[in-house]
Formats: sequence, structure tokens, C-alpha cells
Amino acid sequence: MRNHTLTTTPDAIENKIYMVRGHRVMLDSDLAELYEVETFNLNKAVKRNIERFPDDFMFQLSADEYKNLLFQIGISSSHGGRRNRPHVFTEQGVAMLSSVLRSPKAVQVNIVIMRAFVKIRKLVASHEEVARKLQELEKAVKANSGDIKLIFATINTMLNPRAKKKPQIGFKPEK
Repeated sequence: MRNHTLTTTPDAIENKIYMVRGHRVMLDSDLAELYEVETFNLNKAVKRNIERFPDDFMFQLSADEYKNLLFQIGISSSHGGRRNRPHVFTEQGVAMLSSVLRSPKAVQVNIVIMRAFVKIRKLVASHEEVARKLQELEKAVKANSGDIKLIFATINTMLNPRAKKKPQIGFKPEK
């Protein structure tokens, strides 16, 4: 039964992954939307299998975390919306959802979500590598700062020969 086509892409899912308590997480409402179920039903299925969802897989946001997240997402008010603070699922929690929600749609959605998490992990690792290389370069620059400052000053002078305007000799005509 591989004929279930999914229009959601890892790129679209990346926008639904937030950083809370040092974890990359997804909101229960976003997951419910992706799985095409009601948020209430998703949370009900989780509660029936709560032993599969330890605190590092799923947790409920505090009131302050929820307010901060609403601000981050750009939602001005939750009036008329949720009555309870949302649950959020880490990457492992999302993976565990596939054992709780067993529909073909859930399987396909989980595959795409896992790919989004992997893509984000690779991007973070890449950024960390660039940051590490910049630190190494900074150390090298500090070690040879006199020589490098002279080189940069010379390059700047060559690139901006008119940077220092010579004072004009004479007087200015009146307009």
C-alpha cells in the first residue's frame, strides 16, 4: 500500500519545529494537522499509551513557554482556540507516535517528519563546524595580529585610495 501520496515536504515541516527547553519539538496541533486527525484524538491516543512517552519524548508547555511560543509563531491571541496548554513532541516522541497512530497516512507523515529532523540536525552540525573553523581562524589572527593588521590596512588603502581626502589648498569661492 505505497500509493498514499503525501504533499508535505521536509522543508514545510521544518517551519513547525521549535526549540523548547533545549529540545527540537513539534506541537500536538501541528502533528494532528499533518496526520489529519483532531488534536483531541491525537492526545487521547497518546494518553492511552502514556508509558511510551516519557518526559524526554513529550511534555506539556508551561503557561510562559506557551506565551513565548505564541509570540515566536506570530499568533496574537489564543481566544477561541485551545483550552489547554499544548503538548509538544521531541523527535523521539514523534517516532513513537508511529506506533500509536497506525494508519498508512501516519506512517508516511512520520517518514517526512523524520527527514525534516535529520535535515535540521545536519544544518546545525554544519553551522557548528563553520563556527569551529572561525574560532580557529580568530586564534590564528590573534597570534599574528601585527602582520595581519598591516596586511589589511594595506589592502584597505589599495581598495579605497580616496578614503583619506587631502585637504584642499586655497579658498572656496562663495556661492
